[in-house]
Order: sequence, then structure tokens, then C-alpha cells
Amino acid sequence: MSLTAYLPIAIMFFLALAFAAGSMVASRWLTTQNPTPEKLEPYECGIVPLQEPVQRFPVKFYLVAMLFVIFDIEIVFLFAWASRFDSLGWYGVGAVGIFTLLLVETLAYVWKRGALDWNVASRRRRRITAEFEEAA
Repeated sequence: MSLTAYLPIAIMFFLALAFAAGSMVASRWLTTQNPTPEKLEPYECGIVPLQEPVQRFPVKFYLVAMLFVIFDIEIVFLFAWASRFDSLGWYGVGAVGIFTLLLVETLAYVWKRGALDWNVASRRRRRITAEFEEAA
């Protein structure tokens, strides 16, 4: 296979780069530069923050995001399997069964560890601390 087969891809790549650069230059030339104090204010949900947050995001946010990605990718694999279901036969059913079993086991594990529990008052660690403080 010669490199001429890749010529349309190279042309499309350079056209995309030219379009991106041209759009950025055109937006710079065509817009008015009139920054007002209101435009320079940070905007988030309509409320101007008065101070920086005192604490960082809990790790639980990132853990839930990773779980979402894992189970989202599972759907992609299951869709690919479903589209080739006839040609894979029982081997495909077994492979997807093992794959799904491992994902269900992962879900059970993170559920047991409390990764999906957002109710702070019901956590075992929180109850033990509260009982200890009441006893003191």
C-alpha cells in the first residue's frame, strides 16, 4: 500500500487545522473588545462566589465518575457483542456472561464499600464516632 492512499486523510487534517485557525483569527478580528466589570466577573450558576471554597471535592465524586466511565464502556462492549450475536454463537454468550459477571461483582464490591452511599449519617464510621461522642 502506498502513501498516496493516505492523501485524502492528510488533506482533511490540514483543512480542519486551517478551519480552526481561521475561525480563531476571524473571531478575534470581528468581535468588539469592550470588557466591562460585569463581563469580567466569574459566573457560575448565577451566583457570584464571595470566597474560595474551604475544602476540596471529596474523592467520592471522582470515584463515581470512574464508575460511570467503567459502566459506560460496558454498554459499548455489549452493543458490539449484540451486533455480532449471530456469528459469535455460544462462545460469545459465555464471554459476555463472564464479562457481565465481573462487572456485577465490581458493582457489588463498590456498593459494599460505600462508594455509592451519599447519606453521611447512615455510614458505619459516622455512627461509631457519634456513639463514641455521646458516651463521653
